[in-house]
Amino acid sequence: MKNNKITPYLMVTPYIIHFLVFITFPVLFSFFLMFNQWNIISPMKFIGLQNFYKLLNDAQFFRSLLNTALFLVIHIPLQIAVALFFATMLNQKIRFIGFFRAAYFLPVVVSGVVITILWQQLYGYETGLLNRMLAGMGIQKIGWLTNPSLAMGSIAVMATWKNVGLYIVLFLAGLQTVPLYLYESAELEGANAWQKFRYITLPMINPTMFMVVILSTIGGFSLFIEPYVMTGGGPLNSTLSAVLYIYKEGFFYYHMGYASTLGFFFAGIILIVIFFQKRYVERGIN
Repeated sequence: MKNNKITPYLMVTPYIIHFLVFITFPVLFSFFLMFNQWNIISPMKFIGLQNFYKLLNDAQFFRSLLNTALFLVIHIPLQIAVALFFATMLNQKIRFIGFFRAAYFLPVVVSGVVITILWQQLYGYETGLLNRMLAGMGIQKIGWLTNPSLAMGSIAVMATWKNVGLYIVLFLAGLQTVPLYLYESAELEGANAWQKFRYITLPMINPTMFMVVILSTIGGFSLFIEPYVMTGGGPLNSTLSAVLYIYKEGFFYYHMGYASTLGFFFAGIILIVIFFQKRYVERGIN
């Protein structure tokens, strides 16, 4: 086996087949669809650049982009702040530390649909636990998912609760790489807890911060399950994310060519955002 030159190629063949069938072919087929009109049932019809012209005049798609941007503006800072806070707490020497770390990570491994349905019940207007608590305190009930001004923020809070465990683990790993002698030296100089966090902890975990920002951004752009299950994109399209809109165009209305055009356009936006984020965060690291 060691002297067989074919063996390495046989070992990587399953991955190559998987890559070609499930990644390369769909991407190339989607690129081909951008220039065609196809509803799955009827034969394809070449339409040139009509899908691109339709995209540029699609107000609802640009509304979905704004909704996604709003979600990111709320979700990313909230997720980073919450994850860093709990990671700092879990980096202390406390009893049952293993239990607490596992408990905070547990929502990450639970099905996203299950989590979404759970929070949908919590946000319920009449029987939801949150509004029942408000009513018990004499406060007017809130339309968490029925008020267009609050719906996306409510989804962002839920998404943060669902995903924050992963980023707690990442921040915790970063915090454990900070040398203890830096804190000891700072204490000798009279630094307080905030100064140690500001001038030692944050600069030392910048690489972890970069990773968390990138992963949070990509995950935020992929917003789909939450609005699909909780609101269907409503009310008044206030929670219609870009991915949900692309999904509806492709699998509700069977505009497969136009959905492919939207998908490539959206992927380009993600690449541009990640590129500028990478430059900005790396500048801070250096």
